[in-house]
Formats: sequence, C-alpha cells, structure tokens
Amino acid sequence: MRDERLYLIHIRECIARIESYLPGSRDAFMASTMVQDAILRNLQTLAESTQRLSDALKGKHPEIDWRSISGFRNVLVHDYLGVDVARIWEIVDRSLPDLKIKVEAMLQDG
Repeated sequence: MRDERLYLIHIRECIARIESYLPGSRDAFMASTMVQDAILRNLQTLAESTQRLSDALKGKHPEIDWRSISGFRNVLVHDYLGVDVARIWEIVDRSLPDLKIKVEAMLQDG
C-alpha cells in the first residue's frame, strides 16, 4: 500500500487543484477555456493515477466506479475532440466531491 498511497495522495492533489480552479458557476466554467483546460488536465492525471492502483486495492473499494474512471481517462486522452465540457462540469460538480470523500477515507484507512 505504500507506493499506492502516493497515487492516492496524487489523486487528492488533483482534486484540490480542480477545486481551486473552479470559477464558482457553470456559466463561468463554460466561458473560460483556460479553466476548462486546467480542469481537464487534472482530471486526466487523476484518472491515470487510478490506473496505477492495484486490482487488490480497487477490489477493497467497490464503492468507487474504477472502470468508469478508467474509461473516462481513455476518452480524455484518445477522443479529446469529442469531450463535452457540459459533461465535464457535471462530473466536477456531482461526482468529484464524492470521490474526494472516498479517497480521503482510503488514505485514513492507510
């Protein structure tokens, strides 16, 4: 778990960066390509870090949809022209807070 802990910390750091970049409203997010780019980059890095976690660790935390995160990473990396920024806002607004709580719990369990 020691090396995996570094990836969990990295995931937490990506979430913190995303939170710091959020302009506060959906409209402000939709209007700023710079903010969109910063958030997309950190989502990509976060998703990549989840792929570095062992299947054993992921198996202990089925409450996290690891497969969807991995699939999302593939879209960001390989289908970047098809990225829907409105969907990105939904993910950041609705899913990221829950992931943050779950990653924090994993780090606490250590």
